[in-house]
Amino acid sequence: MNILMIEDNESVSEMMQMFFLNEGWDATFKYDGKEGLDAFLAEPEKWDMVTLDLNLPTMDGMVIGREIRKVSSTVPIIMLTARDSESDQVIGLEMGADDYVTKPFSPLTLIARIKALHRRSEIAETAGPSEGGGDNSFDVQTDHFKMNTKTREAYLNGKLIEGLTPKEFDLLHTLANKPRQVFSREQLLELVWDYQYFGDERTVDAHIKKLRQKIEKVGPQVIQTVWGVGYKFDDSGAEQ
Repeated sequence: MNILMIEDNESVSEMMQMFFLNEGWDATFKYDGKEGLDAFLAEPEKWDMVTLDLNLPTMDGMVIGREIRKVSSTVPIIMLTARDSESDQVIGLEMGADDYVTKPFSPLTLIARIKALHRRSEIAETAGPSEGGGDNSFDVQTDHFKMNTKTREAYLNGKLIEGLTPKEFDLLHTLANKPRQVFSREQLLELVWDYQYFGDERTVDAHIKKLRQKIEKVGPQVIQTVWGVGYKFDDSGAEQ
């Protein structure tokens, strides 16, 4: 993996460099917000993972995250933040981050989060459509909705749902693969994020909110809230 770590605390970077080397990963460290963004923009296809501190000199991490998402909707982003405010974490997830780790953190915890996120990204990249052409190229297909895990594309009433991040796509795929089945937040955390969040349900809610905004740009809402339980996919009323 090629990791871009944008982190102004040199002690944290030096500590993580040892762990990255132990995993056989290449890492580039930037201690300034603008320099970090410039490094990403110079070679956006190079990076397999971005870890991004929110409190940075010259440019705030939230701004950097949004700028990265304008260029790439697929590169995994993990926020590193000392902020314990729920609103900061939710805003960070809504701006396009796939995960977050709150400081102080264990290096092994960050390594585990990176591996889980990268593993999901690799599965998404290598998964192929079913055999055959035409509509058979879609792995999920209902009356009004189609998904292709190889191209990472989703369509509602024939219109492409644009700008899906890796986690948003995986979340939509998990729900749409079993229409009308209700998933609890805990189930979605385990299925989509690949590890336990120990009750951190706002992660799911933030991604659902962003995902709904993108779906509504092309058609009726197909992700329904089941109050007191969780969420389900239902496109039965999605006619246009």
